[in-house]
Amino acid sequence: MTGAVYFNHGKESGPWGDKITRLADVARGRGFDVVSLDYQGMDDASARVDKLLASDARAANPLVLVGSSMGSYVAAVASASLRPRGLFLMAPAFYIPVFPVQEPIPHADFVTIVHGWNDELIPFENSLRYASKFKTVLHLVDGDHRLGSQLPLIATLFDGFLAQL
Repeated sequence: MTGAVYFNHGKESGPWGDKITRLADVARGRGFDVVSLDYQGMDDASARVDKLLASDARAANPLVLVGSSMGSYVAAVASASLRPRGLFLMAPAFYIPVFPVQEPIPHADFVTIVHGWNDELIPFENSLRYASKFKTVLHLVDGDHRLGSQLPLIATLFDGFLAQL
């Protein structure tokens, strides 16, 4: 397999929502294969991690993991085993008491976080804390949890992220 981007959607969304569809087009434009796993009906974060680890992701070279909300958590936890080249995390669900790992170590060469100032579900301060601890790139944008109003900007940020790989 050549380079691939594996998308991991959030708890209440699906594998081909607006963000993933838009970012998948960016990834294809950069020559990456695109995979978006379907986690619908899977509320358990650990089961989602297991599903990602059981996929063909480790065959990709380079591998990029992208996540949104719970999907960011899944990508970060799985990075310990998959060792992707990049992690692109949107509104990551870090420091959420019901998840078994509060602060998953990002095992990737490049890590970027995008979080909305007005996120009503996961405080942007969680991403600030995480980015500060692990010295990752952090973009705080004028958006809510879904980040829909910032999709053009996020697509541009993702394109730049892939370009540095």
